[in-house]
Amino acid sequence: MNALFPSDAPIAETASETVRERLRAGKEIALLDVREEAFFAAGHPLFAVNLPLGRIEELVTALIPRHTVQVVVYDNGEGLVRPAVELLRQLGYADVSALTGGLDGWRASGGELFIDVNVPSKAFGELVEHVRHTPSLPAEEVHARIARGDDLVILDARRFVEYNTMSIPGGRSVPGAELALRVRDIAPSPDTTVIVNCAGRTRSIIGTQSLVNAEIPNPVFALRNGTIGWTLAGFELDHEASRKAPDFTEANHTKARHRAQELAEKTGVEFISPVQLGALESRADRSLYRLDVRSPAEYEAGHLAGFRSAPGGQLVQATDEWIGVRHGTIVLTDTDGVRARMTGHWLRQLGWKHVYVLDDWTGLKQETGLQPVLLSRPLAAIPSITPANLLAQSAGSNPPLILDLATSRIFRTGHVPGAFFIIPTDMFAHPDVPATRQIVLTSPDGVAAQIAAQRLAENGIEVKVLDGGTTAWKAAGYALELGLSKENALSEPVDIYKRPYEGTDNAREAMQAYLDWEFGLVAQLERDGTHGFSVLET
Repeated sequence: MNALFPSDAPIAETASETVRERLRAGKEIALLDVREEAFFAAGHPLFAVNLPLGRIEELVTALIPRHTVQVVVYDNGEGLVRPAVELLRQLGYADVSALTGGLDGWRASGGELFIDVNVPSKAFGELVEHVRHTPSLPAEEVHARIARGDDLVILDARRFVEYNTMSIPGGRSVPGAELALRVRDIAPSPDTTVIVNCAGRTRSIIGTQSLVNAEIPNPVFALRNGTIGWTLAGFELDHEASRKAPDFTEANHTKARHRAQELAEKTGVEFISPVQLGALESRADRSLYRLDVRSPAEYEAGHLAGFRSAPGGQLVQATDEWIGVRHGTIVLTDTDGVRARMTGHWLRQLGWKHVYVLDDWTGLKQETGLQPVLLSRPLAAIPSITPANLLAQSAGSNPPLILDLATSRIFRTGHVPGAFFIIPTDMFAHPDVPATRQIVLTSPDGVAAQIAAQRLAENGIEVKVLDGGTTAWKAAGYALELGLSKENALSEPVDIYKRPYEGTDNAREAMQAYLDWEFGLVAQLERDGTHGFSVLET
């Protein structure tokens, strides 16, 4: 990859202790791990954000919106730091340095290493249970209650797609931020027991504690260890369930909003007007994240310009997927006055010092549709090929080499027939890429393909991009090919860490090991000392 960004310019370094000092002091910093996710998940600092080298141009603007913030980059000796630093400089980031000694330097300096992904939120969930003694029931007890026909409801706090893949029998999808808003209409009788589940532990704990904090009158319990615990107990899961929460009523909405307001105020969430939002947007010393915590469908139906879709429960579960700068400034919005406040009260406890809620949309520009891709610079003009022409050429005597830059997870679910999966940073190293035949790049929406195509073209390799990406191919009515194998992969699928709590094919040993790891996170937090978490105790 060094051929992509050749440079002999010196790279500044930042010591691990300097990074920890900024974290403890509440100063803005972005600590980037530029390896692929599978390697990142094998060990990283608590507040490191995974941004693989080959995805920087596509994702960095949303993750790191302020170009003058301090950015520290590291790898584990793979040679990714220099090209990453050079690229970030090209994109306008002014304060970019390498972590002294990389991951080994962090470890040698006494820094704690955490495995898995979304670790700050998962560790926080364990701390919440430790401090608040969040009530829970084992799978065997919940199963017995279901079998007896007890008066209970089971609420799945994950994203709908996860619930739809596998769920507790009889459960319904109520993603985390929706719980406090809708539970009173789902379980109007105070005698109805409410059970909250996720796949493992975090969203079960946070969802249950949200309802405890919201002071609903019902008995509330987390399903201990989620669908993992259910499976390990030998019980069957449902698949392709589609039950959702009903609309909330005005009376219950009023109750939910009143309590959400109290919790937000108690944890230090601030409330701003459109004028105050403008003042925050004009500040050059803050990394500002504007996030709409409603459901994706509501967001697409209408949202504030400049705000990104971050459903509240998932934002609390995976804050690092939206916010790349620790101690950045967060503005949340919704249209009900409950979800943003509940989300904000958790983010404050997660150590985010500047959390605001915007209720008033008066005079602010609104948009519809999917959130726009925030590119770090304009896409270059690259020759393209239509889906129809690609189909015709693929059937000819000299078919092009089709390279798909989708993640391996997306590639498995459907790709252009004959396409090969490849990780962007592998394009130059693979012997099949600088081939004599024509190369066509694709990706889900075509953006990643255009970014990579520019790099290939700059190095003298003839390349075209599929116009509109794989989405356009599908929209044209052409069939997709399923699966990822040795025959259609030019890269190992290390871009995605195989989560032991997702999907239906997880080994029992991996699920149990994951639970054992989660149980140890509170002790790791104590050893690390940079988290700044503060659990609301009343």
